[in-house]
Amino acid sequence: MHVRFCYLPVIALLLCGGCGAGNTSFIDPTIGNISTLLQPTRPVMQLPNQMIRVYPLRKDYTDDQISGFPLQVAGHNDGPLFVVKPAAGTLSPDLWLRKQTYDHDLEVIHPWYYSTVLIEDNITVSFAPGNKTGMYRFSFPRQTAHQLLLAKPGYQVTGREVTAQTTYHDVPVYLYGRFNTPALIHTLSDTLQYISFPDATANDITLQYAISYVSAASAKHHFEVEINGKNFTAVQNNGAQRWNEVMNQIQVQGGSEAQRRSFYTALYRCHERMVDITEDTLYYSGYNKSVNKTLRPFYVDDATWDTYQALHPLRMMLHPQQEEDMLQSYIRMYEQSGWMPTFPRLYGDHPCMNGFHSTIIFLDALRKGLHIPGLEAAYEGMKKNALMATMLPWRNGPAGALDSFYQEKGYYPALHPDEPETVSAVHAFEKRQSVAVTLGHSYDDWALSQLAASLHREADARLFAARGENYRHLWHRCSKFFMPKDSAGNWIDIDPAFDGGPGGRDYYDENNGWTYMWQVQHNLPALIDMMGGEKKFEARLDELFRKDPGMPRYELWHKFPDATGLVGQYSMGNEPGFHIPYLYNYVGAAWKTQQRVRFLLDLWFKDNVFGIPGDEDGGGMSAFVVFSSMGFYPVTPGIPIYTIGSPVFSKVRISLPNGKYFTILARHCSAANKYIQSAKMNGEPLTTPFFTHGQLVNGGTLELEMGDRPARRWGASVHAL
Repeated sequence: MHVRFCYLPVIALLLCGGCGAGNTSFIDPTIGNISTLLQPTRPVMQLPNQMIRVYPLRKDYTDDQISGFPLQVAGHNDGPLFVVKPAAGTLSPDLWLRKQTYDHDLEVIHPWYYSTVLIEDNITVSFAPGNKTGMYRFSFPRQTAHQLLLAKPGYQVTGREVTAQTTYHDVPVYLYGRFNTPALIHTLSDTLQYISFPDATANDITLQYAISYVSAASAKHHFEVEINGKNFTAVQNNGAQRWNEVMNQIQVQGGSEAQRRSFYTALYRCHERMVDITEDTLYYSGYNKSVNKTLRPFYVDDATWDTYQALHPLRMMLHPQQEEDMLQSYIRMYEQSGWMPTFPRLYGDHPCMNGFHSTIIFLDALRKGLHIPGLEAAYEGMKKNALMATMLPWRNGPAGALDSFYQEKGYYPALHPDEPETVSAVHAFEKRQSVAVTLGHSYDDWALSQLAASLHREADARLFAARGENYRHLWHRCSKFFMPKDSAGNWIDIDPAFDGGPGGRDYYDENNGWTYMWQVQHNLPALIDMMGGEKKFEARLDELFRKDPGMPRYELWHKFPDATGLVGQYSMGNEPGFHIPYLYNYVGAAWKTQQRVRFLLDLWFKDNVFGIPGDEDGGGMSAFVVFSSMGFYPVTPGIPIYTIGSPVFSKVRISLPNGKYFTILARHCSAANKYIQSAKMNGEPLTTPFFTHGQLVNGGTLELEMGDRPARRWGASVHAL
């Protein structure tokens, strides 16, 4: 059967090795395993933010066949390495191409334990992860050959030991493993090998192994230190305990079982990345292509366009020291490569999306009191990006002609519809994204100006503060949209809802002008004023959620496949929309934020395989669920203020690293009672839907009285701080 812990608490307790299942009983890694249109989530087995990641290789949850089992997945949803496939019958080269059928109802999936039955071969495969190690158990039928097929040649087997080396991009990857019985290696074809176990007397073949990016010797060292001598149950129980510690940091009461499953599964996904690739005092860096020494953890695998809004702020609250280590990793990447990364992967900075949003993350951390000893070096890297790097989407490298234009004119120039591209450096598919680039870099430059001011660099602060206002150059007063201009300063007449080619990328990025209308998080008072004041801003938000796309969804999604989770023109399925439902709080209509957020959570984040409305992006979207379910959200990273939504739980208690607790009490909270009637912070009346990060980390209690009718006066007289 497909075990879901919340329905089988006794089994959960047993699998947790008696440690007490706690909130891990609500984690279901299959949530979101069928995507709306693009990438599904994967049922990742991994310890929190650790290097070893494994999942069965299949298309998605609809696929009833598995093509293999990796010993490591090097990147988020990318890079399966050392793939093995168990086989019990006669071997032939085409066997590798044959996928193996499994039964969903015989599959058990937890972050610390996986098991499935390959029903045509009657082989049970189980797995448990460690930090730099893992353990597979292959249970074969009696009186059959015990064999493991290997995808590529190069494995060496001596007695019970197996070693191998491969590369991921240009990163060396080393394997050291040990079976529970002597093994032999055989060549099956030019591209295939297999391992047999002629002396096996038991049905189970176990493989304990370690992975290193440093050396073969390091892989063997990890094996000896971390997993040697441990049985499968011990590895499994250690993983369960690690996840218990993370999940129990946030305790909730009330809400439905489905809401708890969605919440704790989202919290689990918030601990997938970044990943710690430090190996004792060494790590391999894709930024100088060498092994380096270190005294603190080195993390890779991030995507700042996806994670700056909610995932990094969540970690600053729950694990600030870990966040400090991650920021220090960014600094080292800059020092090693000469550029501050934006999508730091294992192999180097991946040119992806647009903007230099690591700047916003550093500012947010600084203002939330995190310790950043290398801030001066970080600032130099961010300033270099702002002045000397290309802003072209999906490109890395020095600035070019379009960037020089931006530096002079304050906006990224666009082409008219059907006008041929004249700059060869522009990505053929990703295009210029001229409006999105201008808006994103306005936020980045504002953050850089704030960092400059904190470092007493007044000239820089003035320069980047002015550039932080560049969004104004593309505000079209008549249409009330951010619209493109050509290099002569002329408006380009487009339909902001549909024009711009695939994903609107000529002008926007993955979403249309309705989404990019709200991308001035760093200066919301100005945006409110540009829209004509608070009432018109509120009405425009209403229109966003009610505006029909004006075409069948298949036609819209043919052009905008990322614009999923639609409510009117609002897209819940992509990161630029996360903060938008909270904007009612800034114009005295807090009850509408409460209504919208509850509706979006209930509509798009179900506790089933369809429960993610777009690309989850390794915690990017899940962090929205965690914050919103607790009842607050960081609308503007870089300003240490949270805005209040509508908690789905009657009580939330966050255990903070400083030993204090922040508690949210939502009295009479229910599906209908979503509206805040009154509020108190630490016993004092709270009339504004905002509180500070300082109030949170100092511990305290936010009390909310909930009801089934909007209390329109609450939050109406006090606006954004």
